[in-house]
Amino acid sequence: MTVYLVGAGPGDPGLLTVRGAELLAVADVVVHDRLSAASLLGLAPPDALRIDVGKTPRGPSVPQERINELLVEHGSAGRTVVRLKGGDPFVFARGAEEARALDAAGVAYEVVPGITSAIAAPAYAGIPVTMRYSSTSLTIVTGHEDPTKARSDVDWEALARVGGTIVILMGVANLAEISARLIRGGLPPATPAAAVRWGTRPDQHVTRATLATLHTHDLRAPSTIVVGDVAAEQLDWFTRRPLFARRVVVTRSPGQAGELAARLRVHGAEVVEVPTIDIADPADGGVALRSAMAAPGGYDWLVVTSPNGARRALAELHDARDLAGVRLAAVGPGTAAVLAEHHLRVDLVPERFVAEGLLEAFPDPPADGGRVLLARAEAAREVLPDGLRARGWQVDVVDAYRTVAAELGDGDRAVARGADAITFTSASSVRNFVAAAGLGSVPPVVAVIGPVTAAAAQELGVQVTVEADRHTLDGLVAALVAALPPS
Repeated sequence: MTVYLVGAGPGDPGLLTVRGAELLAVADVVVHDRLSAASLLGLAPPDALRIDVGKTPRGPSVPQERINELLVEHGSAGRTVVRLKGGDPFVFARGAEEARALDAAGVAYEVVPGITSAIAAPAYAGIPVTMRYSSTSLTIVTGHEDPTKARSDVDWEALARVGGTIVILMGVANLAEISARLIRGGLPPATPAAAVRWGTRPDQHVTRATLATLHTHDLRAPSTIVVGDVAAEQLDWFTRRPLFARRVVVTRSPGQAGELAARLRVHGAEVVEVPTIDIADPADGGVALRSAMAAPGGYDWLVVTSPNGARRALAELHDARDLAGVRLAAVGPGTAAVLAEHHLRVDLVPERFVAEGLLEAFPDPPADGGRVLLARAEAAREVLPDGLRARGWQVDVVDAYRTVAAELGDGDRAVARGADAITFTSASSVRNFVAAAGLGSVPPVVAVIGPVTAAAAQELGVQVTVEADRHTLDGLVAALVAALPPS
């Protein structure tokens, strides 16, 4: 197969390219470093082999030669290998060395460029690397050359004479010497300078000073250093987002956490996924659902009460034409959206996105009676089927799926305890979290999607901070934004 040298971007998982995401989705092996966003590993198949080869300053590191060997080994074995590298593979990332090793071994490879921190980190700090009237050139240079080299290839004095914007990567340790040489080359000591640590991430920190003084601040790697007039610009947008630097726990199942996580990241949150539930086949293996969806035309209504239920029901549908004449009801817009993805128009979505709301909005049966097929989670509440039967409907309930508890490790509990907030989107997610982590691991702010989830939390002694007015993911995020003051 092929080894793909994929640039993961500078930290924000949203900056991964579409091509990079496509390759991660089909990877057999992912070889990753510490500068690639951890959440990106979740894009790979669950059974993909994940190999951490991250290098840490002054800490244990996997030698580059061993990384090359791993890529050749797995690539030669016919596996699809993604080498996930922070930034861009060919911008001070040793991607060329890895490509050379693969080429020499006769292993097919492809380079997938990524967004380099040299541009992204300043942009997220509100620093444009060029400006039409003042900074019309950009130099990107490493501040940490190979220590085995006999001499430096960087003429800092000459770079000073070039002017414009100078972006220095991996330069924290040598910044005092670099600054002195740039000043000797002619740059004024008062030249604006900035260091952006963990650029594009929720824990981004920006230090602004001058060329002469920046090195005296407490700077830490990894930092992107910007020297030039543009470093005085403060076109800040990133840190103004309402949830910037807030750590929020998402407890949804692994396959569904991404939707909520993406919405939270848009508002600046650092999202930590601690899945407390997983979605599994119902106890009967889906036999009842399969039988019902083989001939749905015998029903007046198909009712689905969750996106999972909708997906499972439609997966058993042989032909969309079998639903001709069957009206569709969804408990909320998220469930309706799943049906819409299959070009199915929903006839009924209640104003209140709970079983009680759907029951209130549901019509009475015809005079000669009517049949409803209700596809739902195993062990769901009986409010809806009991209420429909009381109204005169014949209701067939089939279990489309069941939720099972996910195991939590000590790391998950510690992360949750240190977070600012936690979100719950179902009663089962609350129960499983409390059972696995205990009340002591619940963060100070608890946001729930609706009244059923809130009731489950309160029964367990979890103090609910805020409940979404609109029982959707967007409503949950809006409620959390209102509950958490800017950091």
